[in-house]
Amino acid sequence: MAMRTVEQLSEQLLDKPLAALSPEQRGVLEAIVSRQIIADDASNLAAQQAGFGDRLSDRVAAVGGSWGFIIAFVLVLFGWMVLNSEILTRFNAAFDPYPFIFLNLILSTLAAIQAPIIMMSQNRASNKDRIAAAHDYEVNLRAEIDIIRLHEKIDLLMLEKITKLEADLGEIKAALRPV
Repeated sequence: MAMRTVEQLSEQLLDKPLAALSPEQRGVLEAIVSRQIIADDASNLAAQQAGFGDRLSDRVAAVGGSWGFIIAFVLVLFGWMVLNSEILTRFNAAFDPYPFIFLNLILSTLAAIQAPIIMMSQNRASNKDRIAAAHDYEVNLRAEIDIIRLHEKIDLLMLEKITKLEADLGEIKAALRPV
């Protein structure tokens, strides 16, 4: 079976002219014609598109959303309160006595900074999902087209076999006819 062009594949397999194809569909057909593999790791594709800010927000979200951070943060808060209410108060040196106004300021600032960073990371996760979905679509389309092409090849082989069997049967019948 001769290799078809992108235009021929577009018409025969997708029933669309080449101009009507999406960039993803055209890319898949071009990969088929050039015999390229399109299956890549979607997370690698997303990582290639990530800038410094994206990677930083992912890291901050990963650390800020971990049990290790929560436990360490609770210990620091508890230590701050004990230090300022029990230990340093005895020496009249507490830098943030009860009601811990400075601690509240630090917590508010941390929350004000951490929330948008986590939202950036969530937006990036959504972008990763979109990249993965687009990539999955291309791989699935390639698989479907390859299956269609395999069916065509099998159908062609079966037709050749049937034609050969019919020819052989005709020869057998001719040989069995009485003279």
